[in-house]
Amino acid sequence: MGHEADPSSLSEGIEFWGNSFVSGPQGEFLGQASSDSEENLLVEVDLSRSEDVRRIWPFFRDRRIGSYSKLTKRFLD
Repeated sequence: MGHEADPSSLSEGIEFWGNSFVSGPQGEFLGQASSDSEENLLVEVDLSRSEDVRRIWPFFRDRRIGSYSKLTKRFLD
């Protein structure tokens, strides 16, 4: 659980649930932070495995980065 202060000071801010985690290239949990105290996670990541998954996973292999700019435009633009 965390708290984010309202920078305008018009409210007390918001509380939010959840905690930080590190995941591997296929979404598996490699480490998860505590939900009741502050901490830093130190997790070893196998970069060669990440590269192997990136090469065979069609989502990354077939992405069309040139089309991304259209996604950031507003409907009215």
